[in-house]
Amino acid sequence: MTRRAVLAVVLLALAGAPHAQAGPEPDSYRMDHYRAPVPGSLSGATVVDDAEAHRLWREGKTAFIDVLPRPPKPEGLPAGTIWREKPRNSIPGAIWLPNVGYGAIHADTETYFKAGLAHATQGNMDHPVLFFCLAECWMSWNAAKRALEYGHTDVYWYPEGTDGWEFEDWPVKKVKRFELTD
Repeated sequence: MTRRAVLAVVLLALAGAPHAQAGPEPDSYRMDHYRAPVPGSLSGATVVDDAEAHRLWREGKTAFIDVLPRPPKPEGLPAGTIWREKPRNSIPGAIWLPNVGYGAIHADTETYFKAGLAHATQGNMDHPVLFFCLAECWMSWNAAKRALEYGHTDVYWYPEGTDGWEFEDWPVKKVKRFELTD
């Protein structure tokens, strides 16, 4: 085999390979450096690839939960500066619950997360729910793990998130953050 042929085979293999994985899943939540290789599993959840996530989306029976954090307002902006949050493009029909995927969350964020899940699943802990963020983002892993601990029984984790979804050229739509109502 020529060098060129060997290089072509290696490049093809790498192109089809999943993102790097961090190894075995940890016992607890990831607490920092959330954009890093993720494990290939989450005990109690079903890990799905692009094709399976798309199939679940097409079927319309699974609640899709986007957990990408909201971008923080930059510090030190001069008085009077208008700052607009970057819009979030997500999987159509997904509910955006930002900031619920951190390793440690405040009690108010936990209340918000539980309310968002109850809204997405109509309060049915057995309703299928799929968590995603971006590729190599621990936020979705943490959120799915937390949902399992809350008692949700049919949990999916989509590690490629909107990066994988958009790579496949599937539709995305601008979403607004889920708001609690009184």
